Amino acid sequence: MFDEIDYILEAQNAEKFASLYASIPRTGSCVKVPKIYWNFTRKTVLTMEWIDGIKLTDARRISEASLNKKQLIDQGLYCSLKQLLEEGFFHADPHPGNLVATDDGSLAYFDFGMMGDIPRHYRVGLIRMLVHYVNRDSSGLANDFLSLGFIPDGTDIQLVADAVHASFGDGSRQSNDFQGIMDQLYAVMYEFNFYLPPDYALVIRALGSLEGTAKALDPDFKVVESAYPFVIGRLLADPNPDMRKILRELIIRSNGSIRWNRLERLIAAISEQSSESANETPLTWKTFDMRSVVAATEDLFCFILSEKGWWVRVFLIQDIVKAANAFLEEEALPCIFNKQEAKERFDTESDALVMRLINGFRSLQQAISLAPEVWTAMFLRTLVKSDTHRFLLDIFLSLAVYSRNKMPEAFFRCISRLLHLLEKGYDFQEDT
Repeated sequence: MFDEIDYILEAQNAEKFASLYASIPRTGSCVKVPKIYWNFTRKTVLTMEWIDGIKLTDARRISEASLNKKQLIDQGLYCSLKQLLEEGFFHADPHPGNLVATDDGSLAYFDFGMMGDIPRHYRVGLIRMLVHYVNRDSSGLANDFLSLGFIPDGTDIQLVADAVHASFGDGSRQSNDFQGIMDQLYAVMYEFNFYLPPDYALVIRALGSLEGTAKALDPDFKVVESAYPFVIGRLLADPNPDMRKILRELIIRSNGSIRWNRLERLIAAISEQSSESANETPLTWKTFDMRSVVAATEDLFCFILSEKGWWVRVFLIQDIVKAANAFLEEEALPCIFNKQEAKERFDTESDALVMRLINGFRSLQQAISLAPEVWTAMFLRTLVKSDTHRFLLDIFLSLAVYSRNKMPEAFFRCISRLLHLLEKGYDFQEDT
């Protein structure tokens, strides 16, 4: 409290905040911080630049100024996530009274008395907790709580994991609303005597204030859901081992199986947002850097092919065999070439699997087309490795054993179907 009313300290905080966040190139974000007039500032007197602005709760004036509400939310969210997950120095009280929108669409921050500064260990922990929450990984969350010092040493981790799992309920209570998430976890925190380090308590306050401020512009805003692209971008761009491990946890379950639905959505997001960048849309913080994506992909391949990834390879082979079986079904082939027919005819589980594979490959192909030389170099480096050769041989042998009786029949049905379609002059062009 005494720090908060020391105006020399607040002025120093304002200048540090401005140096870190007020000029962020190529993000579409514009943040303003009042200039400090040091000649007229003392420990009990703070003199700073006057900035005209509109309160974010004043919907009428924001509309009259023709300001883009979504853009304002994106700017505030990006700045807050950069504070919490990259730099560590953050504004702990971004409520509507401390933020205004200027006529040119910028966000101006005020009141730098309550600031937090969290070390990298806690920033990485925050990302890890978000990923584990999204994955509904109660054991992962329990271990996060222990590693961050939230629960005392010697606490039975399994009991904590069971309590977290129970807080998730049957899925109907799942929420990406920050207050909803905290409501789910409060009972667990009280039961196991959680201790939150002061700066982490400020993080919770900052996230709660951020969501409340954004809801003034968009009542449906959810901070966790909206922050997810930024977190994925951080995981892809940061080559440090701890971040790579979190990325693997996002895609690979603890038992070694692949979260195909999440991988599919990730590939689709990379393809879509990178395409926007390629079409000369201004680069924003939601756009993935393709070189970072390729580097992260290569690291993931290296892990899967390593000794530690043997269990993942087992599940991969099982999934490949299952996909091959579905792919050679008689009705699957024509739908590869025609999206409309796919929508009309794919109604079984195997059909859905084929459709997901097709969409995944289309998205991957689109992403590769944006930086073909980078992807090609990575694939060549991977293909020349002896570990890759062994894994490909394992796949071939598994397919051969599984399909010894079934595959020939399915294969010839598939070829027959294709020839029949060619004979009829089937339109293989994609719908537009």
